[in-house]
Amino acid sequence: MTGYYDRHDSASADDAEQPATEHGMSRRQLIRHAGWFGGAVVLTVASGEVISHIADSREPDSMTAAGATAAANSSLRFVQVSDSHIGFHGPANTDVVGSFTEAINQVNSLGFRPDFVMHSGDLTHLSTAGQFDQVKQMLTGMQTDRVFTVPGEHDSIGDAGRAYRKTFGMGTLGDGWYSFDTHGVHFIALVNTLSLEKLGHLGNDQIDFVRKDIAGLSSDTPIVVFSHIPLFAMYPKWGWSTDDALKVIALLRRFSSVTCLNGHVHQLFTKTDGNITFHSATTTAYPLPKPGRAPAPTPQVVPARQLKDALGIRTVGYRQGDRELAIKDQRLA
Repeated sequence: MTGYYDRHDSASADDAEQPATEHGMSRRQLIRHAGWFGGAVVLTVASGEVISHIADSREPDSMTAAGATAAANSSLRFVQVSDSHIGFHGPANTDVVGSFTEAINQVNSLGFRPDFVMHSGDLTHLSTAGQFDQVKQMLTGMQTDRVFTVPGEHDSIGDAGRAYRKTFGMGTLGDGWYSFDTHGVHFIALVNTLSLEKLGHLGNDQIDFVRKDIAGLSSDTPIVVFSHIPLFAMYPKWGWSTDDALKVIALLRRFSSVTCLNGHVHQLFTKTDGNITFHSATTTAYPLPKPGRAPAPTPQVVPARQLKDALGIRTVGYRQGDRELAIKDQRLA
């Protein structure tokens, strides 16, 4: 299941005047979803390109040259964070609330107001009502009007995601998937954490949603896809893959620019496959081992003063078509 959190308790008069979408919401209402992701990867969309730069709290206005150019073109800028795991108690991070608060403060110190923030799942650690309420309250401290989310498997423990959807999933379809358009870019938020046996799973209903959702789009429309579990085979032995993702990837092949953003693995990783680029994000909670370097993907304990070095953000400059990716990694420290 997946969903969104509307930071406004009631619809505005302007919202009421907007035509309803197939989701039962106006585009303006739908654009106000909920979310957050690891460190802070700031993505700027302009002239049909997705360009990302580092959210550096020490230099609020710093950007790559590409990011600065895009920003000058009155383009979209949003922030992605992931895997806050509110409710986690363990030596890998004794204060996940504090580290998530620091990430929020970092976003609020960017020097600009993001058009929206996206959280790519595992907002909570045990999907309790109290943990969801705490995350929701923390997200109100974000200096942005729109916050979007997708759920992680930790947000669906014991109830198939019902508590998550009650807090964050209003207005979504099926188990919580949805899409929206802004600044000429089409965004798709997918749920692949509910039918877990070993790998992530989308299911036929959601794949059909994607097929119908993109049917009328021109092939030069930039596409950004959010999911919690990777949509590529990063490390299937640990469940770091989605068993039916290739069916969605095949549908996206006709588009010249596709960017897939995920969490779950608590570390930075990038893979490019033709016109599609996959970016795994880091976390605000605790590191996980590199694929295959431990018996299982369990929280890794590092010296307290080195924890921020184990967490971090990735900057990616993505240009439409076959242009090269410009990647820069920065730890939260």
